[in-house]
Amino acid sequence: MAVPPSTHPRRLLPLFLGLFQGALLLFFALFITYDEPSAQAEDTNLVANQVYSTFPFFQDIQVMLLVGLGLLLAFLPRYGFSALTHSFLLLNFSVQWALVLQGLLHHFHHGQVHLDLHKILISEFAAVTVLISVGAILGRASPCQLLLMATCEIPVYLASEWVIVTCLGVLDVGGTITIHVFSCYFGLGVSKALFRATRQSPHPKESPTPRSDLMSLVGMLILWVFWPSFVAVLCQPGDAQHRAILNTLLAMSASAITTVVASSLLERDGKLSLGHLQNGSLAGGVAIGAVADMAMPPVAALALGSLSAVLCVLGFKFLTPLLGKKLTLHDQCGIHNLHGLPGILGAAASTVAVLVASKDTAGSHSSQLSPMSGNASEMVEGQSGDRGAGGQALSQAAGLAVAGGASLLAGLLTGAALRLPCLAQPPERLCFDDSLYFKIQDQAESPGPDSSAEEGALALKEQV
Repeated sequence: MAVPPSTHPRRLLPLFLGLFQGALLLFFALFITYDEPSAQAEDTNLVANQVYSTFPFFQDIQVMLLVGLGLLLAFLPRYGFSALTHSFLLLNFSVQWALVLQGLLHHFHHGQVHLDLHKILISEFAAVTVLISVGAILGRASPCQLLLMATCEIPVYLASEWVIVTCLGVLDVGGTITIHVFSCYFGLGVSKALFRATRQSPHPKESPTPRSDLMSLVGMLILWVFWPSFVAVLCQPGDAQHRAILNTLLAMSASAITTVVASSLLERDGKLSLGHLQNGSLAGGVAIGAVADMAMPPVAALALGSLSAVLCVLGFKFLTPLLGKKLTLHDQCGIHNLHGLPGILGAAASTVAVLVASKDTAGSHSSQLSPMSGNASEMVEGQSGDRGAGGQALSQAAGLAVAGGASLLAGLLTGAALRLPCLAQPPERLCFDDSLYFKIQDQAESPGPDSSAEEGALALKEQV
């Protein structure tokens, strides 16, 4: 007897995740191990110091991604459960998938991959790109589509990051280029290919409510508090990490104040837009990542934070409607304004900073830990000294071009793959609704009169 179409996506999701987790268990059983305990007291102390210095940053990043970013995406009033749960699912899936790919490509020695906290941390950085990219199609994609998107994005990110950091020697300790620019244009590429040339009209369930905006505002505050850890965790402990924390705090403080000023001036009645405040206050953290550990005056961090906030607010006010009208580009969460525009500004700032820095300063700020090769500070320092300030500036620009171009092309191809009927993209009238994916207690006790009609519409969509 044939399986009813309406049950197909509900079985496809656990089947996909079950097969993935089973394959991962087999991979870990065969190839993943820990380092052998050392009998040397010096080695034991070194490992302990690394754990104690890294794990607090790691915990901060966990709070950012699971709580802060999840709540930031909960601005859709009837999509809060989905925003939080899908972010949680995608984070865990992407971290495990990145661990597998990293182990096979970069850490496979003598038939074994030695697992440590640094490898998991780098896998979380890879997962961040997925969580940012899905913001472009939030509410209009099924969980199966989001998982396929993560499956495609992680290997492209790892390859792009390897080219940018290892081959080009780009200085980007906070992921401005490798994470924010990449994930932004990957998500926009997916959105463009998935929705093609159809212009997305405003959805009745799309408008935020005071309660959903409050949740999103709380998410912004959590992200704002913990963002310095995200930027500074890969810096060399000491002066570079200290500078990264201070510069990030200054940039984000300036972006918060500038957002209030810009939003109030752009609104006719002088009132603040919550959407501007939720995103513009974080723009300074995005832009500062490429220059956070560089020896620059504090006023430069303040100026960069202010400029990034202005770009973000102007993007929401003018650029997003223009792109939607002229290019039929759908960007649900405004990731281009929060991650794309400030990311480009940060990349440009890193180019200028390299050019104006003295030779000694340029050597001292190259303290990035490459996700691909572990401690790459010596390699990057050597490249900076060999090629000079002009060569390093060209590398910064080339890294931006690689991140934007490769991610956009890969996003377009991934978006085309997401159009497969078996992935059960929800019909337009059923978008932005938790009841499509979750058993909500109130609805379970007193189902609405239109529930069967909605299920029928979804089944019809799956048959097409």
